[in-house]
Amino acid sequence: MAFLNVEIKAKCGNPEFIRDYLMDNHAEFKGLDHQTDTYFNVPNGRLKLREGNIENNLIFYERSNQAGPKDSHFNLVKVEDATGLKEVLTRSNGIKVIVEKHREIYYIGNVKFHIDEVPGLGSFVEIEAGNRFAEEMTQGQLKEQCDFYLEQFRVLPEDLIDVSYSDMLIEKISE
Repeated sequence: MAFLNVEIKAKCGNPEFIRDYLMDNHAEFKGLDHQTDTYFNVPNGRLKLREGNIENNLIFYERSNQAGPKDSHFNLVKVEDATGLKEVLTRSNGIKVIVEKHREIYYIGNVKFHIDEVPGLGSFVEIEAGNRFAEEMTQGQLKEQCDFYLEQFRVLPEDLIDVSYSDMLIEKISE
């Protein structure tokens, strides 16, 4: 089943401010996850295998590269045998790039928050207002939630990131 997120990614100069806001507003802290996202070559969209101590999923998503809230249509499959799946996908599709990160995961209702530290790239905050656990929510309502937290976190337009960590790493490697 495909789901919808309205999401943003932004540079985060003050992770402590975001963390304090989330805790002050009774966010549920899911934990700190060390994640390895292996992106595979695919003809359209993005396909990644996420391996972490909290989240282990195969994720296919389609999202435009634009700053600010954007729609992301995705399919997510829980993975039991990441090693075997990675071997098959590597042999069949080839690896595009690997992204390592340390991620704090929080929830307020249907909105998921990440505070990420990506070696070589820096600190980031992500907001994902999604309908995975709130199927009745419309795209407009999800965008309103995303916009609300953008304002609460005082994210400046120039801090918004329009691409994925994978794109950022590929660009850095080619410099």
